[in-house]
This record gives sequence, C-alpha cells and structure tokens, in this order.
Amino acid sequence: MAESIVLETAAGRSVSAYLARAAEPDAPGIVVIQEWWGVQAQIRGVCDRYAAAGFTAIAPDLYDGKVIPYHDREGAGQAMNALDFLAATDEVAGAAARFLKAEGRRVGLTGFCLGGVVSILGAIRLADIDAASAYYGAPDDALDDAARVRVPVQAHFADRDHWCTPADADRMERRFAASGQPFSVFRYACDHGFANEDEPRFDRAAADLAWQRDMAWWGEHLAAR
Repeated sequence: MAESIVLETAAGRSVSAYLARAAEPDAPGIVVIQEWWGVQAQIRGVCDRYAAAGFTAIAPDLYDGKVIPYHDREGAGQAMNALDFLAATDEVAGAAARFLKAEGRRVGLTGFCLGGVVSILGAIRLADIDAASAYYGAPDDALDDAARVRVPVQAHFADRDHWCTPADADRMERRFAASGQPFSVFRYACDHGFANEDEPRFDRAAADLAWQRDMAWWGEHLAAR
C-alpha cells in the first residue's frame, strides 16, 4: 500500500513524503533519499520495491515537490547546489526516520547520488537510524567526519564516477575503518547512476548485485532485537 503523507520536522516545517508499506505490520523501515532529480517515479519505485521485499519505505521530499526532468542536468545541479545538506539530513531525513521509529521499527537509511551524501551524513548525525547504505555519494565537507559514523554503514561506488571519485571511495573506506562500526565498501566497474533504471548509465548486473548486498545488510542489521 502506497500513499503520500506529510511529515513535521523538528523545526515545525511540513514536508511531503511517499510512503510504501510492507504487508507485515512490524516490518523494518527504510528511509529512501532522492537523487538530484527529486522524488520522481523511479524513487517511488524504489520504495515500492522495498515494500514488496518486506520493508516499509518512505521517501521524504527534499525539494518541496519540485521534480527535475532527466534532460535538464543543469537544473538538477542548480537544485542540488541550493540544498542545505545538513538541514536536509537533520530535519527532513530525520523526520522520516523519526516517523518510522515511532511505529516501533528498526530503521535503515539509503540514498543515491545526492541521497548517498545524505545517507553518510545521517549515519553520522541521526539518532533514529540503525544502519545505512549509500550509493555513489561522499560528503565533501564530512569525508573525515565519516570516522564518526555511529551505525553500521555500507557504500556502493562506481569506478568510472567523476563526481564521487574512486579516490573519494578510498578515503571514505579508510574513515569507516577508523569508526569502529561494521562497514562494507563495494566498487563496481560502471558509471555514476548505475542503479537508476531510467538512466542511460544503468547497469543491471551491478544494480542487481548492489540490491542483493543491501538485502543481506538490512537482514543483518535491521532484524528485531
């Protein structure tokens, strides 16, 4: 079952979100953070796929309803660059995690590109998540802070990525190792955006493998305790 809901942030702001519920009422929860395009059909589809796999998933809207067409990369870049990443993490992703936690769920945080950055920041900053998995995103101003992740974290990087580069992936892995938290870092011989089936850079084999790794990760770290 999927629906649009409104979340209230700690700052009193109302934020829309897409919610896809698993059939099991006590299923773990996953917060899904958008790419730089916004909460478009593909991100809603990720939530639906999680729900079908037994996770209640929510995608909070970081862009207040704005969706950038795939052909408008300049517009997507402008929207992403205008985003306050720390506020998006603390207030918006935090509100989504708090919503799931209030229902008694263990909560995972995942995201892609822009959302990958928020996922790493959330693993450092958010109290209501229990594990994270980030796709091709590394926060420039928090690469060293990644040593302070407070939950198990997994990351998926692309070897041909010119935005979140292999050097960024290497540095992130070193910082995760210094955190003392369980972590996994995977690299794929493909391009940035490989997990988005609507993108020309989509790589099915890599995307399927990353999904399988996420299912194992969530199974290990979001199981009821």
